[in-house]
Amino acid sequence: MKKYTFTEKKDTRSGFGDGLTELGKKNPNVVALCADLIGSLKMGDFKKNHPERFFQIGIAEANMMSIAAGMAIGGKIPFTGTFANFSTGRVYDQIRQCIAYSDKNVKICASHAGLTLGEDGATHQILEDIGLMKMLPGMTVINTCDYNQTKAATLAIADFEGPVYLRFGRPKVPVFMPTEEPFVIGKAIQLTEGSDVTIVATGHLVWEALQASEQLEAKGISAEVINIHTIKPLDEAAILKSVAKTGCIVTAEEHNKFGGLGESVARCLSENNPTPQEFVAVNDSFGESATPFELMEKYQINDTAIVKAVEKVMARK
Repeated sequence: MKKYTFTEKKDTRSGFGDGLTELGKKNPNVVALCADLIGSLKMGDFKKNHPERFFQIGIAEANMMSIAAGMAIGGKIPFTGTFANFSTGRVYDQIRQCIAYSDKNVKICASHAGLTLGEDGATHQILEDIGLMKMLPGMTVINTCDYNQTKAATLAIADFEGPVYLRFGRPKVPVFMPTEEPFVIGKAIQLTEGSDVTIVATGHLVWEALQASEQLEAKGISAEVINIHTIKPLDEAAILKSVAKTGCIVTAEEHNKFGGLGESVARCLSENNPTPQEFVAVNDSFGESATPFELMEKYQINDTAIVKAVEKVMARK
């Protein structure tokens, strides 16, 4: 089995910031809007280098989405930046009416998603955002796993025509995806080959899935790990090809089990090839204040939980 290692940890939001900086140099149509969180969203370099293309909207997220829609009408490529909770839940009406309904070319970039926001607690730890965004017709939903993939995704969505929700996080996590790995929207990446079980993971749970696969290998279980960075459109062909070989699947995500990656996979399987599936996700609850590690342990969204889910789903084959 292929082994993945890392030499450093970096936050995925820095991948977004560095990608935005690069876009500022290469694409004059890219503009950035921020809701009073320049430092948190790593948008400072873009502001410094392109002040005429940076717009500080303040704590007025709904207004930011409406302004971004207007800029898109004028041929600009707006990148909005704030926390995931404020990028979706607080402004859902504006996204639906001003962006999704009329298919505006707006890139909604959301940091501090999921439980691993940590100590800020339940009011900021949105676990419903993927569900909210994937239900909007025409909305592309991307959830990246590390710094390299987040930077690559930021660059890729600038060339993509249409509304995009790009989700990333706050904590420093292992950087393990190759810098040269192409980011193709809607195309899953198979990380390991396996014959006993398929593990599809997204976001921070991709690294946990890789750690789990090594533990499973030690138990004589061959796991195929797939990085699902694009939740919508879902790479159904990659999932169906894998489960045709393994006969069972575990989905892993830092999101409520209702409405996230797991449910999208379940729909795909029910329509094409009903297959035993187990979910590693938050079990329909809000979060709380603690360290990211403590929260992932308590809410069972880590490598240990994935191993247990694999053992459970294999017993159902």
